[in-house]
Amino acid sequence: MKQTSRQIRFLWTVLIVFLSATSQAHAQPIPNQIAVFSGLDKITATITKFEIPINQTKVFGSLQVTPRVCNTRPPTEPPKTTAFVEVNELRHEGQPKRIFTGWMFAASPGLHGVEHPVYDVWLTNCKTLAPSPSPSN
Repeated sequence: MKQTSRQIRFLWTVLIVFLSATSQAHAQPIPNQIAVFSGLDKITATITKFEIPINQTKVFGSLQVTPRVCNTRPPTEPPKTTAFVEVNELRHEGQPKRIFTGWMFAASPGLHGVEHPVYDVWLTNCKTLAPSPSPSN
């Protein structure tokens, strides 16, 4: 019995040491005020870059794109730009239809972009508003 409990304690100790050695501390994500997207119009083969402030909607073709969150990491961390986005398609009936809700990753546009028969939309970056210059006296 004593031998088994020693073995279990030893295995737990090895597991804890292994997990603490392999886990990495990551800095908190940096929230941004603007999400930057690229959109492809497949009919004209035109790529358009557009910026949308968080919680505002922009129309690209027949799509309404609304970013809810756009995060980056500090420069000391590996790059990881993410955004939570909602995309509606404007229909002839007048009611928009939700075609995408989820996280987009700038590093993997093919995995988490919006693929529509006519338009594609993907996240490229996040940015903050430039501070306004203070008036000089």
